[in-house]
Amino acid sequence: MLEVSNNKELPAIPNKRYFTIGEVSELCDVKPHVLRYWEQEFPSLKPVKRRGNRRYYQRHDVMLIRQIRSLLYQQGYTIGGARQHLAGDSAKDDSSQSQQLVKQIRGELEDVLKILKT
Repeated sequence: MLEVSNNKELPAIPNKRYFTIGEVSELCDVKPHVLRYWEQEFPSLKPVKRRGNRRYYQRHDVMLIRQIRSLLYQQGYTIGGARQHLAGDSAKDDSSQSQQLVKQIRGELEDVLKILKT
């Protein structure tokens, strides 16, 4: 069951190229060991690995993780069901990601507008 603390709005994704597992953990409200497990379960989740096998996630990885989190924690999908949903509805998922990106950009622009007005 979802706790009240997990229902809060997730923070905006900063405009960076790469994110560490700790940053992604905070941005998506998911513990690092869960992220590593999801890498095994979802073939489309493949962060770049560099020195010492360190993971570096890109923006599309963070958005995918948020989508997986929503499917599992909010919509009640199982791991297998979420995997099928992601594999079968790629066009619909692209639309959902686009809407999420537009929402985030709009929020950032509203923040900039508030700063400019002060």
